[in-house]
Amino acid sequence: MKMQALALAFLAAAAIGGLGWVFLYPLLSGERKAEHRRASIAKPEPTARRVDKTQQRSRRDQVESSLKELEARRQKESKVTLGVRLTQAGLNWSEKKFWVISAILAGVFFVLALMAGGGLLGAGGLAFGAGFGLPRWTLSFLKKRREKAFLKALPDAVDVIVRGIKAGLPLFESLKVVAADSPEPLKTEFMTIIETQAIGMPLGEACARLYERMPLPEANFFGIVIAIQQKSGGNLSEALGNLSKVLRDRKKMADKIQAMSMEAKASAGIIGALPPCVMSFVYITTPDYMSLLWTHPTGQLMLVGCAIWMTMGILVMKKMINFDF
Repeated sequence: MKMQALALAFLAAAAIGGLGWVFLYPLLSGERKAEHRRASIAKPEPTARRVDKTQQRSRRDQVESSLKELEARRQKESKVTLGVRLTQAGLNWSEKKFWVISAILAGVFFVLALMAGGGLLGAGGLAFGAGFGLPRWTLSFLKKRREKAFLKALPDAVDVIVRGIKAGLPLFESLKVVAADSPEPLKTEFMTIIETQAIGMPLGEACARLYERMPLPEANFFGIVIAIQQKSGGNLSEALGNLSKVLRDRKKMADKIQAMSMEAKASAGIIGALPPCVMSFVYITTPDYMSLLWTHPTGQLMLVGCAIWMTMGILVMKKMINFDF
């Protein structure tokens, strides 16, 4: 009897334990909650969320297509013509006028060298430098000076546009405010954008063309931001605010690089100016000894060779101490 009672008790306990395992254990262990969680994750996304993701994907595709279009146009326009260089330097000259002035400079320096007794070889070298090198150096100098003035005023202009947009003005009206109050050359460039948009070109493309007249990364950033916003939408004031911060950070970095490289630039300037200065001092003290360099054919050849080697050395030193970022 005892064995039968024990067996029945064991079977009853096993049955109760099995029922508890089946019905109570999932609730106590959290498996039921886990199943509900997995089921909720496996459910299809709501329609609104799918629409948001579709809009984000389409916006990303628009941004990528805009960047590809701008990059393709930059590659096509990698070769800069003389007319474009004149525009970048802020000159309203035609190419014919530039070549005429170059020819006049070459003729004047050729005649002066012959009158000074420099010989045909020396006069030809001086005329080539004055007619071909001096005008192009002047263009490069004017272009860099114009770009420096543009970079100095661009962050403030972007801040004006941001404040105008936050105040409720359209982007085109904010550009008009910048064009009216900004210094040169920023005023001219923004007036060109306004006039280009007024004749029918989209505002984004008109801003993107700023890089053609002002080949700077900062101008390219501005054009890309406006072009992308015109195509894909978004918070323009926030994007331009971030652009203004980037522009100011780049200016700080440029100033820091300039301060760190001033010692090397001073050394390069002293090394480059030392041979002409020594030659001038020797000519002042003993002119007959130094005049052989431009009166004798061998001296003229030596002088041309020295000028070529000095130019190459100066260009190499300039390349070593200038940093792009």
